[in-house]
Amino acid sequence: MGRILVVDDHDSLRKGLVRALGNAGHDVEEAANGTAAIERLQDSQFDVVLTDLKMGGADGMDVLRTARKLQPNAAVILMTAFGSIHTAVEAMKIGAADFVQKPFEIEEMELKIEKAIEIRHLKYQVDYLRTAQQDLYDFDRIVGASGALGQVLGIVKKVARSNSTVLIRGETGTGKELIAGSIHHNSLRGTKTFVKVNCAALQENLLESELFGHEKGAFTSADKQRIGRFEQADGGTLFLDEVGDMSPNTQAKILRVLQEHEFERLGGTRTLRVDVRIIAATNRNLATMVQEGKFREDLFYRLNVVSVEMPPLRDRKEDIGALAEFFIRRFSTELKKKVDGIQPDALKVMMRHNWPGNIRELENVIERAVLLADGHTIGTGDLQIGDQTSASGGEKVPAVKIPPTGIPLEDIERQAVTEALRMSNWVQKDAAELLAISPRVMNYKIKILNIEIPRSRRPLEPVAG
Repeated sequence: MGRILVVDDHDSLRKGLVRALGNAGHDVEEAANGTAAIERLQDSQFDVVLTDLKMGGADGMDVLRTARKLQPNAAVILMTAFGSIHTAVEAMKIGAADFVQKPFEIEEMELKIEKAIEIRHLKYQVDYLRTAQQDLYDFDRIVGASGALGQVLGIVKKVARSNSTVLIRGETGTGKELIAGSIHHNSLRGTKTFVKVNCAALQENLLESELFGHEKGAFTSADKQRIGRFEQADGGTLFLDEVGDMSPNTQAKILRVLQEHEFERLGGTRTLRVDVRIIAATNRNLATMVQEGKFREDLFYRLNVVSVEMPPLRDRKEDIGALAEFFIRRFSTELKKKVDGIQPDALKVMMRHNWPGNIRELENVIERAVLLADGHTIGTGDLQIGDQTSASGGEKVPAVKIPPTGIPLEDIERQAVTEALRMSNWVQKDAAELLAISPRVMNYKIKILNIEIPRSRRPLEPVAG
């Protein structure tokens, strides 16, 4: 359904169109002449402008020119008598979407309007996706300013404009696909196709058909030829996600493409050559898999030309605030709720969480919080982080677990202090706040319990002098 402006100085025709289009579910406004229509175009936005061509004063051509200037995405459909067909054709050359010759059936007009609205929406989606994709993969728009992320982006910016194969490693949810897309869209292949394949989502025979395509009759359900992802990505980039989940047979075929730049479709005999850059990603330790005989060593070295290690969110907690704000803006728009930010106490809770699901988990937490929030900011009561209930009855999991054999109180205290430090990114002041003790007591506990602070988190020794 769309928003339509009907313009005609013939009262009965105009009102009949308004009534019929309104009954069809459209939001319809009317104007009795071209001058009134131009005023409405200055005040309101429309999907379709349906205007008579010949009117006293400002005519349909004036309405068309104004619509093209003020609302270039609005579709203008002209209603014209037989004698003015030539003028209507000229109008289409300067931007009219269509014309209808009077007299006409209302069904014909409804079809033209539906077609115009559909084309407008498709154009909007294409423009939006094109712009959003460019924005999404712009290095400057990647959210985060931590040193860990900065190191990754430093490598990625250097390698992007080359044709080198890249292996992106990291836990699930750390943003490997985003980095792959950034490499492609900032490369010399950026105007070509970026094709993505999840190697863990398909069984071996289906994955090979997906990658290499197949000929008609290659297997029972192959009723027609299929073009594979390698052919689709020719000249561009192929992103192989979860590459560690490929079978040995598929690994061998991928190796051949990397070495020879050629392959055959399943069931085919013709050798096809392609120019494709490969970016692979995995959450597995491929070097260990090579030692265990589960991944081909030669393929590993072919993929591991440039290695990028995505840091988990627990190692870049400085970015949690910025990421949370980014997702708040996004979901407040999508959910049509006015949520402007996050309260300090809620942000502290998020900073203390270990984020095993990384950015994907953070994204889900923020979406749920925006949905549940009653005010304009997210508070601690809006957050649902981690496994907060037991699997059976919904009761809270005990903060301290005591084994049946017992445990020294000192060990429990050591565990509590260590966990508070870890949750606070080894900032003693924040850890002390978690345990409701003073920073001085926290410092004392660290010493008497012999808790080792990671070297990268130790404060600098004061310089004498």
